[in-house]
Amino acid sequence: MEEKVFEEEISIRDLFLVIKNRYKVIVLITLIAVLVSVLITFFILKPVYESYTTIMVGKPKQSIISQNNTITYQEVQTNRLLVSTYGEIAKSRTVLDEVIKNLNLNTTPDLLKNKVNVSLVKDTEIIQIKVQDNDPQKAALLSNEIAKTFARQVVKIMNIENVQIIDEAIPNYNPIKPRPFLNITLSFILGLMLGVFVVFILEYLDTSIKTPEDIEKYLGLPVLGIIPDTEKGEVA
Repeated sequence: MEEKVFEEEISIRDLFLVIKNRYKVIVLITLIAVLVSVLITFFILKPVYESYTTIMVGKPKQSIISQNNTITYQEVQTNRLLVSTYGEIAKSRTVLDEVIKNLNLNTTPDLLKNKVNVSLVKDTEIIQIKVQDNDPQKAALLSNEIAKTFARQVVKIMNIENVQIIDEAIPNYNPIKPRPFLNITLSFILGLMLGVFVVFILEYLDTSIKTPEDIEKYLGLPVLGIIPDTEKGEVA
């Protein structure tokens, strides 16, 4: 027996009909995704706060001023190269161990390091030590202590005193995480996409014949007659 293969062309109209017929599934999945996002955002995730300390690499109290009262280009370039090195020292185990000891913290250097982010301000000699924590005051305390400890360790490691704290960290009571609007918006979009995907999967798996056109389309047989369904006002 020869098998017949029918090539189907799905028009945009067909796609809209599929969505229209199963729109309740899309709405349900989208609502579930949004609800889950709301529950996680407001009842499970803890707010995360961030504070930062600003540090400058340079030797303002020593001989950074040349004879014509200007900072030499070589000194500026040297300081900028040191910035990258200092960024790694600030997150080193030596610095973090001392911070944990000074503040009597019940944590490990690796766990503390995950809260610390050292960013280099582009084309400058400035370092920002950012710390994230669930307590805004603790985030500021950690940032300041890391900066102070880092400044002391630089003298020991590099044998040079060229770091100064510009701005100390202050508590920031506006959480940076979670972001309710962003989370809910993303969950809505993802839920909508998932709903549409599920609808088309269901339509693909549904092989039942619903209309006379389906008989001609899927079976290749002509329709000889239609029996009207008087109760529903439809054809059967």
